[in-house]
Amino acid sequence: MNSQRPISSDDEHRVLQFRPRTSPSPTVHRGSGTVQPLHVAPEPLDLSRYEQPRAEPDDFRHRMLANVAALAFTIALTAIGIWLAVNIADLRRTQDCVLMGRRDCVKITTPHI
Repeated sequence: MNSQRPISSDDEHRVLQFRPRTSPSPTVHRGSGTVQPLHVAPEPLDLSRYEQPRAEPDDFRHRMLANVAALAFTIALTAIGIWLAVNIADLRRTQDCVLMGRRDCVKITTPHI
């Protein structure tokens, strides 16, 4: 197997210059001799073409209440997940202690009088 790289000359490598198109829209010649543009005038680059007319105006108060409810639900779900992870870690620690044969695994809290 040949491990040498092929010899290349500088004539094989060229940098091509980018030239932007100057005509606004290309044209097509049809059999009848008329010229028709390929593209229609470009639409504006915003989202207005995707908007749909609404029968009633948007209720911002309802949307904000829904966003607050969603945020509260997300915070509650996160808090429950953290609480669950801490309890599972504590139970695992206690179970490992018991399986090692130790007797003082569970912390007993005494009320202060």
